[in-house]
Amino acid sequence: MRIMAFDYGTKRIGIAVTDPLQIIATALTTIHPNEIISFLKQYLTSESVEKFIVGKPLRMDGSDSQSAPHVKGFIRSLKKNFPEIPVVTIDERFTSKMASSVIAQSGMGKGKRQEKSLVDKVSAVIILQSYMESSYLH
Repeated sequence: MRIMAFDYGTKRIGIAVTDPLQIIATALTTIHPNEIISFLKQYLTSESVEKFIVGKPLRMDGSDSQSAPHVKGFIRSLKKNFPEIPVVTIDERFTSKMASSVIAQSGMGKGKRQEKSLVDKVSAVIILQSYMESSYLH
């Protein structure tokens, strides 16, 4: 079964997923928040997902950021629509900066590096990899 991670934004949600053996995290897509539940329902007809990982937006001091209420609403929606799939949150404080850095180091041109959907997808991969690394430590 796969693990799926989300980098939630009010304009776009970056989505990453593991392979069925949960070894590799790969960017899947970005999708508008209004379309996420129907997208997931469709995806889950052909793929098994064991767990949802959601990046939790925190300020540097550890308190909730401005986007936290939107993320909490998204988590409620996931739990309501997919009650059989557990939802885990993980600190995402540096994922967008890390994603931009990874993209810059990949040698892509400046236009591609500033493409927000790419940053969101890479952020979702980083969230998923962070979760996978932390769960292997336990």
